[in-house]
Amino acid sequence: MIETVWFILWGVLWAVYFMLDGFDLGLGALTPFVAKNETEKRIVYGTIGPFWDGNEVWLITAGGVTFAAFPGTYAVMFSSLYSPLMLILFALILRGAALEMRNKAVSTAGRKLWDMCLVAGSFAPALLFGVAFANIFRGIPIDGEGLYHGSLPGFLNPYGLLGGLLFLSLFLVHGCLWLAAKSEGDLHKRAARMSKGLWIAALVAAALFLGYSAAETSLYSNYRTMPVLFIIPFLAVCALIAVRVFIGNASWWKAWFASCTTIAGATLFGVVGLYPNLFPSSMGEAYSMTIYNSSSSPLALKIMLVVALIFVPIVITYQVWAYSLFRGKVREQESSEETY
Repeated sequence: MIETVWFILWGVLWAVYFMLDGFDLGLGALTPFVAKNETEKRIVYGTIGPFWDGNEVWLITAGGVTFAAFPGTYAVMFSSLYSPLMLILFALILRGAALEMRNKAVSTAGRKLWDMCLVAGSFAPALLFGVAFANIFRGIPIDGEGLYHGSLPGFLNPYGLLGGLLFLSLFLVHGCLWLAAKSEGDLHKRAARMSKGLWIAALVAAALFLGYSAAETSLYSNYRTMPVLFIIPFLAVCALIAVRVFIGNASWWKAWFASCTTIAGATLFGVVGLYPNLFPSSMGEAYSMTIYNSSSSPLALKIMLVVALIFVPIVITYQVWAYSLFRGKVREQESSEETY
């Protein structure tokens, strides 16, 4: 029972991370397309700046939970997915450096260099997280000793790439909606217009991914066993449709929250389909890493659960405060005073 509780927490943490960091990853990747001058670029940086590092706390927390609650899975995961995970790590470092160092650049060329770093450091994680999770859903070629029998190009299979495109398109829509809600004038209009086209791409990617998952994975097994679970992908699809409705009504915050629900639902769709597996093996079910054969001791899980119940609400409270504090629009006259 305690293993299942930690599995639920593990899945929720990943969903929260993608829901929050998704908008600044998407917006960072879109910067050269949505911002046409220096003032607009400063506004884009100003909409990301107060939030990105707090959002990444959830990535650290999700990774920490994997390490502490399921050390066996953590060991196999980081040895099997070493190359893509290191690429994600380096990209996130590059993005963080760009967000903090752009204001230090004294020349136009320097600012352009950091802008390129922001785009690369945002685009790569958005794509690679989707590729990595899609391959986990599909199954990783690991044997009974946890040894990986594959290669980096092997991750770039059609299903993995489709998962990457799904994550990327959802994050791009998420970023456009955030900018539309936080900006005014031409920048707002451009973000609003782009959100409509990107929404179509996200809808197509979602439909293809749901269909391809039935043929390429066993994610639907748990749903067929317990049909009530279909409420998760159903809500995700409904939320994605609601995004377009709210875009049409120019209700940007409602659209952004609907996008949050879509991303969380898409993540939980895969997590629920995995249960009780954490890291399924394509070489045989007996080789899969599950919540039972890779978890810490029950005593350790109980102690950590108490710690989590104390500190996770504190983190949530802080982030709610931070988002409330910077809830207003970023305007041109304010962006000139920002440090971004």
